[in-house]
Amino acid sequence: MRILVTGGTGFVGRHVATRLLRDGHRVRLMGRDFGEVGALLATGAEPWRADLRDAAAVAGACHGVDAVIHCGALSAPWGPRAAFEAVNIGGTAAVLAGCRTHAVARMVLISSPAVTFTGRDHVDTTEAAPYPRRFSSSYARTKAIAEQLVRAADDVSSVILRPKAVFGPGDRALLPRVIAAARTGRLPQVGAGRNLVDLTYVENVAHAVALALTRPGVEGRTFHITNGEHVPLWGLIRDVLSRLGIPARLRPVPLAALSLLAGLMEARAAITGREPLLTRYTVAILGRTQTYDISAARRDLGYTPLVSVAEGVDRTLAGLASAR
Repeated sequence: MRILVTGGTGFVGRHVATRLLRDGHRVRLMGRDFGEVGALLATGAEPWRADLRDAAAVAGACHGVDAVIHCGALSAPWGPRAAFEAVNIGGTAAVLAGCRTHAVARMVLISSPAVTFTGRDHVDTTEAAPYPRRFSSSYARTKAIAEQLVRAADDVSSVILRPKAVFGPGDRALLPRVIAAARTGRLPQVGAGRNLVDLTYVENVAHAVALALTRPGVEGRTFHITNGEHVPLWGLIRDVLSRLGIPARLRPVPLAALSLLAGLMEARAAITGREPLLTRYTVAILGRTQTYDISAARRDLGYTPLVSVAEGVDRTLAGLASAR
């Protein structure tokens, strides 16, 4: 197939494109900076410079393709509300319009379980969980609206994937942030440290995308995608820091206290315009159990994780070492 990958120069998009090229598809990468995707361009990927906020450019990128993998998004714990709306809502609307105009056969939206996260413990949560009355972040709220736009587009065949906590070589948002905070001594243990989380190695996300492109009978469906392993988060963090030779001085701090402090930091940030060191969303992500049921993906997509968390961590740390 001829496939457009929005956000194709980003972390998830690059790995998705690598998998699709390996499967023999022709891939168009939509993004703004192609400095880090030289290897993909050398193997035949087509660069398409466009911003998700430019509806005409997005429509042009959809011309002549059979499918669109919509990876592009603004994913951050903090930022102007208008920016999240422009990219995550407006960008998704532009992709849908491009799919309609050019009769694209299938669209796959990369979303997140964050859309149903309430800030409380989530245990084996299924795709049937409702959106909360109050979203945990601007990212979660705008991704939920993007999902609703996709579901409402009856004239565009679509599948929604919700990978949880994606990590792997090239990631700059998950393990690298934790490692950077630990190096500077600014990483407390949030709560008692017994919370379990689901992680998703990035190649497993790409595998799920490949399945969603061609699997019959999954149109209009939403699937959680994880490694299928419930991991003690703080045990994993301590192991990673130990392997990197970083002293793990992680003083336990009650979740409620850190959440209150984060709220004060957010209030100050609203005045100064500077990103706070801590947000209530980040505190909840680090302190709450978040496990998700992937039985629907196993049964209906035929999804089985290809790379374990342990192997994924090994590969990620090797990637960090080679990048130094």
